[in-house]
Amino acid sequence: MKKTLACLHAHHSNIAYIENALSSYDVELVHFVDPALMHQVTTNRAFTVEDAKHKVNEQLEWIASCHVDAILITCTNYIAILQEHTVSIPIMKIDEPYFECICNIQSPQVMLFTNPATVKGTLARLHQYAHDHQKNIDVEAIVIENTFGLIMKGHKSQYDDAIYEYINTMNKEKMNISVAQLSMVDASKKVGVGIINPLDPIIDAIVSELYLMKKELNT
Repeated sequence: MKKTLACLHAHHSNIAYIENALSSYDVELVHFVDPALMHQVTTNRAFTVEDAKHKVNEQLEWIASCHVDAILITCTNYIAILQEHTVSIPIMKIDEPYFECICNIQSPQVMLFTNPATVKGTLARLHQYAHDHQKNIDVEAIVIENTFGLIMKGHKSQYDDAIYEYINTMNKEKMNISVAQLSMVDASKKVGVGIINPLDPIIDAIVSELYLMKKELNT
């Protein structure tokens, strides 16, 4: 029986990454996009952390009621807010397989961001993950300034170019580099091999969790 994966995004631009990465697998994808939560968190002082946790849990329960086999959360800020939940189906967090890759590197690393708002929560989760798995990591976070607004306005090619150009200024031969956001994956892959990203590890995890099979090719 074909599996159904629900994807919760904070921005519609993340949909294509998941669709393309899983296009060769026999799985149905259902996308839910809600940018309002992060807008409330960042702009509404009356909207508390507890309000945010309640809203995320409410969203997950609603999505789970749509008869899906698992839920993928692609927004790192959503993940940082999520604590305990009552949903019985698997909830897959896009950053955890990525964190595993980071934790398997013992030498110093650089983690690139474009959205300053995601840095604190992502690093907190990374260090907690490393602590829970008894890993020592040496990670420096760098924000590529004045880029995130481009993707939010739909200027993806300019956004990708800015990330690509920035990475190419770095000493890629001597540095362990990763991109922390899904929106940065295309640009990082354009650079070439060796740049860790959150997409490839989560796709491997989804395929394993849901026992996905490749689609049969028409002959």
